[in-house]
Amino acid sequence: MATSMTSSPAFPANPVILIPARMQSLRLPDKPLADIAGLAMIVQVMRRAEEADLGRVVVACGEAEIADAVTAAGGEPVLTRPDHASGSDRIHEALMRIDPDGTHDAIINVQGDLPTLAPGLPRAALELLACADVDIGTLAAEITDAEERDNPNVVKAVVSPNDSGSGGRALYFTRSTAPSGAGSLYHHIGLYAFRRAALMRFIALPPSPLEERERLEQLRALEAGMRIDVAFVDTVPLGVDTPRDLNRARQILGAGA
Repeated sequence: MATSMTSSPAFPANPVILIPARMQSLRLPDKPLADIAGLAMIVQVMRRAEEADLGRVVVACGEAEIADAVTAAGGEPVLTRPDHASGSDRIHEALMRIDPDGTHDAIINVQGDLPTLAPGLPRAALELLACADVDIGTLAAEITDAEERDNPNVVKAVVSPNDSGSGGRALYFTRSTAPSGAGSLYHHIGLYAFRRAALMRFIALPPSPLEERERLEQLRALEAGMRIDVAFVDTVPLGVDTPRDLNRARQILGAGA
């Protein structure tokens, strides 16, 4: 059951969606500018974020070419350093540039390669912050494809479920097949809603041992004792990493045109 967005004084009053994007993709060069149904991919992602109807949407650009495409589409870009190690670092710099006074109390990090993102997903992550104890909200979907269970490119969320079965508290994230035994496995979706204070704390932390071992940034937060809650959703949005993914996104969005 979804939590009411006004049910707790802890709930952020002024969120912002930040979309990190950079050009240096080895498998799909110039990925953010790839044409999908007549729009650059980064513009398609921006449109999905706008459809979430959560307020301000800003694209954190690693290069001027991306900023130009966003501006031409009527969006709001902010230019950041091109050499950030992660999307979290990029959105932190962008936040400091667009909102140094701290007006935005929550930041939703939407990856810049999710052009088919369902608009309800950012809201599902944000709603987890209705609990005052939650630092970060994220998403997962039950794995239904047997091949994904043992695929190290599919990150699994190990979750202690809540009573309603709608999600729960994240205990771990891993590229391995976990947990063992009978039961569902969950495909982690890399979309995060941070309380502003949680993002500031997270960025200040050094990379953690498990983070470096698994190559999963979110483990830094868990190792530091931060609380991440997970909402279970029905589908995993298509992440565009290869030419094949790009063709699939073109089919999906072209058919909807």
